[in-house]
Amino acid sequence: KKAEKGNSRRRRDPRSGKLYELYIDSILSGRDQRTTIMIQNIPNNYTQQMLLDEINLSFKGSYDFFYLPMDYKNKCNIGYSFVNFLNSKTTAQFFTEFNNRNWSQFKSHKICAIKYGRIQGKGNLIQHFLKTNVVRGAPESYRPLLFYSDGPNAGKAEPFPMT
Repeated sequence: KKAEKGNSRRRRDPRSGKLYELYIDSILSGRDQRTTIMIQNIPNNYTQQMLLDEINLSFKGSYDFFYLPMDYKNKCNIGYSFVNFLNSKTTAQFFTEFNNRNWSQFKSHKICAIKYGRIQGKGNLIQHFLKTNVVRGAPESYRPLLFYSDGPNAGKAEPFPMT
């Protein structure tokens, strides 16, 4: 029985519960102010730049963290990414535009799905990734990207702190 239970857990998406679902009414009323989302079902041949270009058509300068995990061996993405928006209202707008839509770059059976990320906020994401090999061990083009959140450099690339 333990083996069966373990197998069923492995197949279940940990973000399938209500905790990770976005509800537009809750966001717009201010009850839900989370800003970090996970984009799921990204076609594997999307590059970091291709996904950024697609996001930037409507949302350039409205986020301060972006990460598209890559399979180093096969040189393709692994199907999901994380974005932290500057405010929750933009999260709602992004959800409305991207959730349940087809991808524009490649013909794919995959349909975009948007959920909340487990780790919320730019600071928490930085702290999380500083504890992994992604920042230090990965090729620079595969690392998370940071952008200044405010001030004269808002929206421009920000170096990832190494400590």
